[in-house]
Amino acid sequence: MTGTPELDRWNARFGAEGYLFGTEPNSFLASQRHLLRPGQAALAIADGEGRNGVWLAEQGLDVLSIDFSPIALAKARQLAERRGVALKTEVVDVAAWEWGAARFDVVAAIFVQFAAPPLRRLMFQRIRDVLRPGGALILQGYRPEQIEYKTGGPSHRENMYTAALLREAFDGFEILHLREHDDAIREGTAHVGMSALIDFAARKPAAAG
Repeated sequence: MTGTPELDRWNARFGAEGYLFGTEPNSFLASQRHLLRPGQAALAIADGEGRNGVWLAEQGLDVLSIDFSPIALAKARQLAERRGVALKTEVVDVAAWEWGAARFDVVAAIFVQFAAPPLRRLMFQRIRDVLRPGGALILQGYRPEQIEYKTGGPSHRENMYTAALLREAFDGFEILHLREHDDAIREGTAHVGMSALIDFAARKPAAAG
């Protein structure tokens, strides 16, 4: 993820007029509203232009939205202002960021698939660490079959998720929802059409672990 060419690429994508992935929340995230409580601290990873972080803030959560692109986060703050909610933002490189420990009640990781396997392992471990006991992870991503659909996401099969991968990465968590499915989605102009998806919601044990 690191490096000026990659930053330039994302800034160029997010610098275009409008919102690349739209302004409405990811539908799977919204379907997990029952896991949320007003006042909870939430982390929205690679939140881009803020559609998911802003929605979490609208549910009454205290949200930190992080992304690699300052241009994206500027648009996220504009969206939050238009929606009348507070949104904290921070420009980060997830590989180098000080995630901390037991800081958040909710982590939203929606299509966070820029990460090749080594970075993904690090990121998943940091998610485990940063969640408070009893905290919830809400994640949606593409499965390897997405390569054939070509309707969004990275061009590298190894960046995709499988049920086995998520079960292993979050071993010890209570799995609340795990579903592999193919569905047509429309999220802005970047995610459009039939897609190979995986939905995952899990809760960190109430006891430390």
